[in-house]
Amino acid sequence: MSQLALPLQLADHAVFASFLERGNETLVSTLSGIADGNDGYGCWLWGPPATGKTHLLQAVCDAAGDRSAYLPLSMFAAAGPQLLEGLSSREVVCLDDVNVALGDSAWEAALFGLCNQIIDAGGQLVVSAAAPPRESSIMLPDLGSRLRKLPVFQVHALNEAERVEALQLRSGHRGLELPDDTARYLLKHSRRDMASLYDLLDKLDKEALRAKRRLTIPFVRSVVGDNGG
Repeated sequence: MSQLALPLQLADHAVFASFLERGNETLVSTLSGIADGNDGYGCWLWGPPATGKTHLLQAVCDAAGDRSAYLPLSMFAAAGPQLLEGLSSREVVCLDDVNVALGDSAWEAALFGLCNQIIDAGGQLVVSAAAPPRESSIMLPDLGSRLRKLPVFQVHALNEAERVEALQLRSGHRGLELPDDTARYLLKHSRRDMASLYDLLDKLDKEALRAKRRLTIPFVRSVVGDNGG
């Protein structure tokens, strides 16, 4: 994907094929349609940290390619709303953690302008936030009106069994086999949020490749210990 002049790139694992859809099937289908160019204005997805919002926004951009742009506002909000300039030239604009920019008059004015430009150009806006639009601190009434017209989806967290399945899906996407007992060991002996678990799986992938080992419990224990890390 061609990016704007920002020091970021999409994560290689952040694709639809590596996201466990369980409980989020309608959302994933909607986002896939947006990436494919279906008609609409986009959508708003919300949920607590580490539920996959960033993964999904990056997956949209991976599927849409050069027609899209991805901007994580939690990383760049301090740089100012001028970062939004030129984004409307893309057919699909994905703004991650939009809530960090809400409540700031300059950012809200720029976001309202971007919304209008995207709509006028027939594009789509996909945003993620910690809460739905009606519970977000939007000061500018016109911006609130625009954003509340977006279809809203909550990203549902995974239960225990689904976390195991999600880890196995991610490891399979990387060409690794993650046995059930090893996946359960990871859940028991590391931080349980999916972002931390995926980071740990990335570390294990590199170590397994270097040592030419399978992801058995003894090997995982030798890498992360009983307390993870």
